Amino acid sequence: MSYGLPVPIAPVILDDVRGAQKMLAGVARVTPMEGSRYLSSLVGAPVHLKCENLQRTGSFKLRGAYVRISGLSPVQRAAGVVAASAGNHAQGVALASSLLGVRSTVFMPAGAPLPKVAATRDYGAEVVLHGQVVDETLAAAQEHADRTGAVFIHPFDHHDIIAGQGTVGLEVLEQCPEVRTILVGIGGGGLAAGISVAVKALRPDVRVVGVQAAGAAAYPASLAAGHPVSVDEPVTMADGIRVGRPGDVPFRIVAELLDDVRTVSEEALSTALLLCLERAKLLVEPAGCSTVAALLSEPERFAGGPVVAVLSGGNVDPLLLQRILRHGMASAGRYLSLRLRVADRPGALAGLLAVLSEVDANVLDVSHVRTDPQLGLTEVEVELHLETQGQEHCREVARALHAAGYAVIG
Repeated sequence: MSYGLPVPIAPVILDDVRGAQKMLAGVARVTPMEGSRYLSSLVGAPVHLKCENLQRTGSFKLRGAYVRISGLSPVQRAAGVVAASAGNHAQGVALASSLLGVRSTVFMPAGAPLPKVAATRDYGAEVVLHGQVVDETLAAAQEHADRTGAVFIHPFDHHDIIAGQGTVGLEVLEQCPEVRTILVGIGGGGLAAGISVAVKALRPDVRVVGVQAAGAAAYPASLAAGHPVSVDEPVTMADGIRVGRPGDVPFRIVAELLDDVRTVSEEALSTALLLCLERAKLLVEPAGCSTVAALLSEPERFAGGPVVAVLSGGNVDPLLLQRILRHGMASAGRYLSLRLRVADRPGALAGLLAVLSEVDANVLDVSHVRTDPQLGLTEVEVELHLETQGQEHCREVARALHAAGYAVIG
Protein backbone atom coordinates (compact mmCIF):
# COMPACT_ATOMS: atom_id res chain seq x y z
CA MET A 1 0.00 0.00 0.00
CA SER A 2 1.39 3.40 -0.90
CA TYR A 3 0.96 6.17 1.64
CA GLY A 4 2.14 8.92 -0.69
CA LEU A 5 5.35 9.47 1.28
CA PRO A 6 8.56 10.30 -0.62
CA VAL A 7 10.74 7.71 1.10
CA PRO A 8 14.44 7.43 0.31
CA ILE A 9 16.13 4.12 -0.37
CA ALA A 10 15.64 1.86 2.65
CA PRO A 11 18.64 2.05 5.00
CA VAL A 12 18.51 -1.73 5.50
CA ILE A 13 18.79 -4.09 2.54
CA LEU A 14 18.52 -7.84 2.00
CA ASP A 15 22.30 -8.35 2.19
CA ASP A 16 22.25 -6.83 5.68
CA VAL A 17 19.62 -9.30 6.82
CA ARG A 18 21.46 -12.23 5.24
CA GLY A 19 24.64 -11.12 6.97
CA ALA A 20 22.76 -10.97 10.26
CA GLN A 21 21.47 -14.50 9.67
CA LYS A 22 25.03 -15.81 9.32
CA MET A 23 26.05 -13.92 12.45
CA LEU A 24 23.17 -15.43 14.44
CA ALA A 25 23.86 -19.03 13.42
CA GLY A 26 24.27 -21.02 16.62
CA VAL A 27 23.14 -18.05 18.72
CA ALA A 28 19.46 -17.52 17.94
CA ARG A 29 17.19 -20.50 17.47
CA VAL A 30 15.44 -21.16 14.20
CA THR A 31 12.08 -21.15 15.89
CA PRO A 32 9.41 -23.65 14.86
CA MET A 33 6.31 -22.98 12.79
CA GLU A 34 3.09 -24.63 13.92
CA GLY A 35 -0.13 -25.03 11.98
CA SER A 36 -3.43 -24.00 13.55
CA ARG A 37 -6.49 -25.96 12.48
CA TYR A 38 -8.86 -23.68 14.37
CA LEU A 39 -7.52 -20.47 12.81
CA SER A 40 -7.31 -22.13 9.41
CA SER A 41 -11.00 -23.08 9.58
CA LEU A 42 -11.88 -19.56 10.71
CA VAL A 43 -9.91 -17.83 7.95
CA GLY A 44 -10.67 -20.35 5.21
CA ALA A 45 -6.97 -20.74 4.38
CA PRO A 46 -3.98 -22.42 6.03
CA VAL A 47 -2.70 -20.48 9.06
CA HIS A 48 0.74 -21.08 10.55
CA LEU A 49 2.22 -19.65 13.75
CA LYS A 50 5.88 -18.55 13.75
CA CYS A 51 6.85 -19.25 17.36
CA GLU A 52 9.31 -16.55 18.40
CA ASN A 53 7.88 -17.00 21.90
CA LEU A 54 10.13 -20.09 21.95
CA GLN A 55 13.24 -18.06 21.08
CA ARG A 56 16.05 -17.75 23.62
CA THR A 57 15.05 -15.13 26.23
CA GLY A 58 11.44 -15.66 25.14
CA SER A 59 11.26 -13.21 22.24
CA PHE A 60 12.77 -12.11 18.93
CA LYS A 61 14.71 -9.30 20.64
CA LEU A 62 17.88 -11.38 21.02
CA ARG A 63 18.34 -11.31 17.24
CA GLY A 64 18.66 -7.55 16.88
CA ALA A 65 20.53 -7.03 20.14
CA TYR A 66 23.21 -9.58 19.23
CA VAL A 67 23.74 -8.13 15.74
CA ARG A 68 23.92 -4.59 17.13
CA ILE A 69 26.44 -5.40 19.87
CA SER A 70 28.48 -7.60 17.51
CA GLY A 71 28.99 -4.55 15.30
CA LEU A 72 30.64 -2.46 18.03
CA SER A 73 34.33 -1.64 17.81
CA PRO A 74 36.75 -2.97 20.44
CA VAL A 75 36.82 0.49 22.05
CA GLN A 76 33.02 0.61 22.21
CA ARG A 77 32.83 -2.89 23.64
CA ALA A 78 35.29 -1.97 26.33
CA ALA A 79 33.02 0.91 27.39
CA GLY A 80 30.08 -1.47 27.80
CA VAL A 81 26.48 -1.07 26.69
CA VAL A 82 23.34 0.30 28.29
CA ALA A 83 19.67 -0.23 27.50
CA ALA A 84 16.27 0.69 28.88
CA SER A 85 13.40 -1.76 28.81
CA ALA A 86 10.59 -3.24 30.86
CA GLY A 87 11.24 -6.78 29.65
CA ASN A 88 12.03 -8.35 26.28
CA HIS A 89 14.70 -5.95 25.02
CA ALA A 90 16.29 -6.00 28.46
CA GLN A 91 16.71 -9.76 28.35
CA GLY A 92 17.90 -9.76 24.75
CA VAL A 93 20.61 -7.17 25.49
CA ALA A 94 21.64 -8.98 28.67
CA LEU A 95 22.13 -12.35 26.99
CA ALA A 96 23.71 -10.93 23.83
CA SER A 97 26.20 -8.96 25.92
CA SER A 98 27.10 -12.00 28.01
CA LEU A 99 27.65 -14.14 24.90
CA LEU A 100 29.94 -11.45 23.45
CA GLY A 101 31.80 -10.70 26.68
CA VAL A 102 30.52 -7.14 26.93
CA ARG A 103 29.49 -5.49 30.19
CA SER A 104 25.83 -4.45 30.17
CA THR A 105 23.69 -2.18 32.31
CA VAL A 106 19.92 -2.29 31.88
CA PHE A 107 17.59 0.33 33.31
CA MET A 108 14.12 -0.95 34.10
CA PRO A 109 11.07 0.84 35.55
CA ALA A 110 10.67 0.48 39.29
CA GLY A 111 7.42 -1.39 38.74
CA ALA A 112 8.81 -3.90 36.23
CA PRO A 113 7.57 -7.45 36.87
CA LEU A 114 9.91 -9.30 39.23
CA PRO A 115 10.33 -12.35 36.93
CA LYS A 116 11.59 -10.09 34.12
CA VAL A 117 13.98 -8.28 36.44
CA ALA A 118 15.31 -11.59 37.76
CA ALA A 119 15.73 -13.03 34.26
CA THR A 120 17.64 -9.95 33.07
CA ARG A 121 20.02 -10.26 36.01
CA ASP A 122 20.42 -13.99 35.42
CA TYR A 123 21.45 -13.30 31.82
CA GLY A 124 24.33 -11.23 33.17
CA ALA A 125 23.24 -7.59 33.16
CA GLU A 126 23.51 -5.09 35.98
CA VAL A 127 19.92 -3.98 36.53
CA VAL A 128 19.09 -0.47 37.72
CA LEU A 129 15.47 0.20 38.70
CA HIS A 130 14.59 3.80 37.92
CA GLY A 131 11.42 5.76 37.21
CA GLN A 132 7.77 4.85 37.12
CA VAL A 133 7.26 5.20 33.37
CA VAL A 134 9.41 4.14 30.42
CA ASP A 135 10.25 7.74 29.44
CA GLU A 136 11.93 8.28 32.83
CA THR A 137 13.79 4.99 32.46
CA LEU A 138 14.98 5.91 28.96
CA ALA A 139 16.21 9.30 30.17
CA ALA A 140 18.19 7.66 32.96
CA ALA A 141 19.77 5.18 30.55
CA GLN A 142 20.76 7.96 28.16
CA GLU A 143 22.27 9.96 31.03
CA HIS A 144 24.28 6.87 32.01
CA ALA A 145 25.53 6.54 28.44
CA ASP A 146 26.55 10.22 28.31
CA ARG A 147 28.30 9.99 31.67
CA THR A 148 30.15 6.69 31.23
CA GLY A 149 30.63 6.39 27.47
CA ALA A 150 28.60 3.18 27.36
CA VAL A 151 26.87 2.57 24.02
CA PHE A 152 23.11 2.99 24.16
CA ILE A 153 21.37 0.01 22.53
CA HIS A 154 18.05 1.24 21.19
CA PRO A 155 15.25 -1.36 21.09
CA PHE A 156 14.22 -0.66 17.47
CA ASP A 157 15.61 2.55 15.97
CA HIS A 158 18.89 1.30 14.50
CA HIS A 159 20.06 -0.28 11.24
CA ASP A 160 21.63 -3.35 12.91
CA ILE A 161 18.64 -3.99 15.15
CA ILE A 162 16.34 -4.04 12.12
CA ALA A 163 18.69 -6.32 10.16
CA GLY A 164 18.72 -8.78 13.05
CA GLN A 165 14.95 -8.80 13.40
CA GLY A 166 14.63 -9.30 9.65
CA THR A 167 16.04 -12.81 9.99
CA VAL A 168 12.56 -13.82 11.19
CA GLY A 169 11.33 -13.01 7.68
CA LEU A 170 13.99 -15.18 6.04
CA GLU A 171 12.98 -18.10 8.24
CA VAL A 172 9.30 -17.63 7.42
CA LEU A 173 10.02 -17.85 3.68
CA GLU A 174 12.17 -20.94 4.19
CA GLN A 175 9.63 -22.70 6.41
CA CYS A 176 6.49 -21.71 4.48
CA PRO A 177 7.48 -20.92 0.87
CA GLU A 178 3.81 -20.84 -0.20
CA VAL A 179 2.96 -18.01 2.23
CA ARG A 180 0.77 -15.21 0.88
CA THR A 181 0.37 -13.01 3.98
CA ILE A 182 2.59 -12.40 7.00
CA LEU A 183 1.15 -10.76 10.10
CA VAL A 184 3.52 -9.04 12.51
CA GLY A 185 2.92 -6.94 15.62
CA ILE A 186 4.21 -3.36 15.61
CA GLY A 187 5.45 -1.25 18.49
CA GLY A 188 8.38 0.91 17.48
CA GLY A 189 8.55 -0.93 14.16
CA GLY A 190 11.87 -2.79 14.21
CA LEU A 191 10.47 -6.27 13.66
CA ALA A 192 7.95 -5.19 11.02
CA ALA A 193 10.63 -3.21 9.18
CA GLY A 194 13.13 -6.06 9.23
CA ILE A 195 10.62 -8.65 8.04
CA SER A 196 9.43 -6.28 5.30
CA VAL A 197 12.97 -5.76 3.99
CA ALA A 198 13.67 -9.48 3.79
CA VAL A 199 10.32 -10.59 2.43
CA LYS A 200 9.74 -7.84 -0.13
CA ALA A 201 13.22 -8.30 -1.58
CA LEU A 202 12.65 -12.01 -2.17
CA ARG A 203 8.87 -12.24 -2.54
CA PRO A 204 7.29 -8.90 -3.40
CA ASP A 205 3.97 -10.71 -3.94
CA VAL A 206 3.70 -11.57 -0.23
CA ARG A 207 1.58 -9.15 1.83
CA VAL A 208 3.15 -7.98 5.08
CA VAL A 209 0.54 -6.62 7.49
CA GLY A 210 1.32 -4.91 10.77
CA VAL A 211 -0.89 -5.15 13.85
CA GLN A 212 -1.14 -2.58 16.64
CA ALA A 213 -3.19 -2.41 19.81
CA ALA A 214 -5.93 0.17 19.32
CA GLY A 215 -4.92 2.01 22.50
CA ALA A 216 -1.33 2.45 21.30
CA ALA A 217 -1.73 2.79 17.55
CA ALA A 218 0.86 5.37 16.53
CA TYR A 219 1.52 3.98 13.05
CA PRO A 220 -1.83 4.63 11.31
CA ALA A 221 -1.72 8.33 12.21
CA SER A 222 1.99 8.54 11.42
CA LEU A 223 1.58 6.96 8.00
CA ALA A 224 -1.30 9.28 7.20
CA ALA A 225 0.78 12.29 8.26
CA GLY A 226 3.90 11.16 6.42
CA HIS A 227 6.11 11.34 9.51
CA PRO A 228 6.23 9.80 13.00
CA VAL A 229 3.40 11.05 15.20
CA SER A 230 3.28 10.48 18.95
CA VAL A 231 0.37 8.95 20.83
CA ASP A 232 -0.12 10.58 24.21
CA GLU A 233 -0.25 8.04 27.02
CA PRO A 234 -0.61 4.81 25.02
CA VAL A 235 -2.71 2.32 26.97
CA THR A 236 -2.81 -1.42 26.33
CA MET A 237 -2.14 -4.68 28.13
CA ALA A 238 0.29 -5.49 25.29
CA ASP A 239 3.33 -3.84 26.85
CA GLY A 240 5.65 -5.21 24.17
CA ILE A 241 4.02 -2.96 21.54
CA ARG A 242 3.03 -0.11 23.87
CA VAL A 243 5.22 2.45 22.11
CA GLY A 244 4.07 6.05 21.79
CA ARG A 245 6.08 7.01 18.71
CA PRO A 246 7.47 5.05 15.74
CA GLY A 247 11.23 4.95 15.36
CA ASP A 248 12.60 7.17 12.61
CA VAL A 249 14.58 4.38 10.90
CA PRO A 250 11.88 1.69 10.92
CA PHE A 251 9.20 4.22 10.02
CA ARG A 252 10.80 4.97 6.65
CA ILE A 253 10.97 1.25 5.85
CA VAL A 254 7.44 0.52 7.04
CA ALA A 255 6.06 3.46 5.06
CA GLU A 256 7.68 2.17 1.91
CA LEU A 257 7.21 -1.57 2.21
CA LEU A 258 4.40 -2.52 4.59
CA ASP A 259 1.09 -3.32 2.89
CA ASP A 260 -1.31 -2.47 5.70
CA VAL A 261 -1.69 -1.81 9.42
CA ARG A 262 -4.62 -3.17 11.41
CA THR A 263 -5.61 -2.41 15.01
CA VAL A 264 -7.06 -4.80 17.58
CA SER A 265 -9.03 -4.32 20.79
CA GLU A 266 -8.06 -5.35 24.30
CA GLU A 267 -10.83 -7.96 24.21
CA ALA A 268 -9.36 -9.47 21.05
CA LEU A 269 -5.89 -9.56 22.62
CA SER A 270 -7.04 -11.40 25.72
CA THR A 271 -9.16 -13.81 23.68
CA ALA A 272 -6.16 -14.50 21.42
CA LEU A 273 -3.92 -15.24 24.40
CA LEU A 274 -6.48 -17.69 25.74
CA LEU A 275 -6.81 -19.34 22.33
CA CYS A 276 -3.03 -19.78 22.04
CA LEU A 277 -2.97 -21.48 25.44
CA GLU A 278 -5.96 -23.73 24.91
CA ARG A 279 -5.73 -24.62 21.22
CA ALA A 280 -2.03 -24.26 20.35
CA LYS A 281 -0.62 -25.08 23.81
CA LEU A 282 1.60 -22.01 23.54
CA LEU A 283 2.20 -19.34 26.19
CA VAL A 284 2.26 -16.04 24.31
CA GLU A 285 2.31 -12.53 25.76
CA PRO A 286 -0.37 -10.03 24.69
CA ALA A 287 1.95 -8.25 22.24
CA GLY A 288 3.03 -11.60 20.84
CA CYS A 289 -0.50 -12.72 20.06
CA SER A 290 -1.65 -9.43 18.51
CA THR A 291 -1.40 -11.16 15.13
CA VAL A 292 -3.79 -13.89 16.28
CA ALA A 293 -6.11 -11.17 17.58
CA ALA A 294 -6.18 -9.69 14.07
CA LEU A 295 -7.14 -13.05 12.60
CA LEU A 296 -9.92 -13.46 15.15
CA SER A 297 -11.20 -9.92 14.54
CA GLU A 298 -11.18 -9.90 10.72
CA PRO A 299 -10.74 -13.47 9.42
CA GLU A 300 -12.26 -12.65 6.05
CA ARG A 301 -9.49 -10.12 5.35
CA PHE A 302 -6.87 -12.89 5.22
CA ALA A 303 -8.70 -15.57 3.25
CA GLY A 304 -6.56 -15.29 0.11
CA GLY A 305 -3.95 -17.93 0.82
CA PRO A 306 -1.60 -19.32 3.47
CA VAL A 307 -1.08 -16.92 6.38
CA VAL A 308 1.83 -16.80 8.83
CA ALA A 309 1.21 -15.04 12.14
CA VAL A 310 4.39 -14.15 14.01
CA LEU A 311 4.11 -14.84 17.75
CA SER A 312 6.78 -12.36 18.77
CA GLY A 313 7.21 -13.19 22.45
CA GLY A 314 6.14 -15.26 25.44
CA ASN A 315 7.33 -13.24 28.43
CA VAL A 316 4.30 -12.43 30.55
CA ASP A 317 4.18 -11.68 34.26
CA PRO A 318 2.21 -14.46 36.05
CA LEU A 319 0.05 -11.91 37.90
CA LEU A 320 -0.80 -10.13 34.65
CA LEU A 321 -1.43 -13.49 32.99
CA GLN A 322 -3.99 -14.33 35.65
CA ARG A 323 -5.88 -11.09 35.02
CA ILE A 324 -5.67 -11.45 31.24
CA LEU A 325 -7.00 -15.00 31.35
CA ARG A 326 -10.00 -13.88 33.38
CA HIS A 327 -10.56 -11.04 30.91
CA GLY A 328 -10.20 -13.39 27.95
CA MET A 329 -12.60 -15.93 29.38
CA ALA A 330 -15.16 -13.23 30.08
CA SER A 331 -14.77 -11.85 26.54
CA ALA A 332 -15.28 -15.35 25.14
CA GLY A 333 -18.44 -15.90 27.22
CA ARG A 334 -16.73 -18.31 29.59
CA TYR A 335 -17.48 -16.23 32.69
CA LEU A 336 -20.83 -14.68 33.53
CA SER A 337 -21.41 -12.29 36.41
CA LEU A 338 -24.92 -11.19 37.30
CA ARG A 339 -27.03 -9.78 40.13
CA LEU A 340 -30.63 -10.58 40.92
CA ARG A 341 -33.10 -10.34 43.79
CA VAL A 342 -34.65 -13.28 45.59
CA ALA A 343 -36.94 -13.70 48.57
CA ASP A 344 -35.07 -13.60 51.88
CA ARG A 345 -36.30 -16.93 53.17
CA PRO A 346 -34.91 -20.45 53.69
CA GLY A 347 -34.57 -22.41 50.47
CA ALA A 348 -34.63 -19.41 48.12
CA LEU A 349 -30.94 -19.67 47.28
CA ALA A 350 -31.20 -23.43 46.83
CA GLY A 351 -34.00 -22.89 44.33
CA LEU A 352 -31.91 -20.41 42.35
CA LEU A 353 -28.92 -22.75 42.29
CA ALA A 354 -31.14 -25.59 41.11
CA VAL A 355 -32.12 -23.54 38.05
CA LEU A 356 -28.46 -22.91 37.27
CA SER A 357 -27.64 -26.58 37.73
CA GLU A 358 -30.29 -27.56 35.18
CA VAL A 359 -28.49 -25.52 32.50
CA ASP A 360 -25.00 -26.73 33.53
CA ALA A 361 -23.75 -23.35 34.76
CA ASN A 362 -20.93 -23.84 37.27
CA VAL A 363 -21.19 -21.47 40.25
CA LEU A 364 -17.80 -20.05 41.18
CA ASP A 365 -18.84 -17.52 43.79
CA VAL A 366 -22.01 -16.32 45.57
CA SER A 367 -22.44 -13.22 47.72
CA HIS A 368 -25.46 -11.66 49.46
CA VAL A 369 -26.37 -8.00 49.96
CA ARG A 370 -29.06 -7.20 52.54
CA THR A 371 -28.26 -3.55 53.34
CA ASP A 372 -29.12 -1.83 50.05
CA PRO A 373 -31.91 0.72 50.78
CA GLN A 374 -33.50 -0.15 47.41
CA LEU A 375 -34.18 -3.72 48.58
CA GLY A 376 -37.60 -4.62 49.90
CA LEU A 377 -37.99 -5.76 53.48
CA THR A 378 -38.18 -9.42 52.47
CA GLU A 379 -35.63 -9.30 49.63
CA VAL A 380 -31.94 -10.08 49.34
CA GLU A 381 -29.66 -9.29 46.43
CA VAL A 382 -27.53 -12.18 45.20
CA GLU A 383 -24.40 -11.67 43.12
CA LEU A 384 -23.27 -14.71 41.18
CA HIS A 385 -20.07 -15.49 39.27
CA LEU A 386 -20.57 -18.40 36.89
CA GLU A 387 -18.37 -20.47 34.62
CA THR A 388 -20.13 -20.89 31.28
CA GLN A 389 -19.43 -22.52 27.93
CA GLY A 390 -19.64 -19.57 25.57
CA GLN A 391 -21.90 -16.74 24.48
CA GLU A 392 -24.83 -18.99 23.54
CA HIS A 393 -24.65 -20.74 26.90
CA CYS A 394 -24.77 -17.32 28.62
CA ARG A 395 -27.94 -16.55 26.74
CA GLU A 396 -29.36 -19.95 27.72
CA VAL A 397 -28.65 -19.21 31.39
CA ALA A 398 -30.42 -15.84 31.10
CA ARG A 399 -33.43 -17.44 29.44
CA ALA A 400 -33.68 -20.12 32.16
CA LEU A 401 -33.55 -17.52 34.93
CA HIS A 402 -36.22 -15.42 33.23
CA ALA A 403 -38.46 -18.47 32.75
CA ALA A 404 -38.10 -19.30 36.46
CA GLY A 405 -39.28 -15.82 37.42
CA TYR A 406 -35.96 -14.24 38.35
CA ALA A 407 -35.27 -10.65 37.30
CA VAL A 408 -31.61 -10.02 36.50
CA ILE A 409 -30.65 -6.47 37.49
CA GLY A 410 -27.05 -6.39 36.37
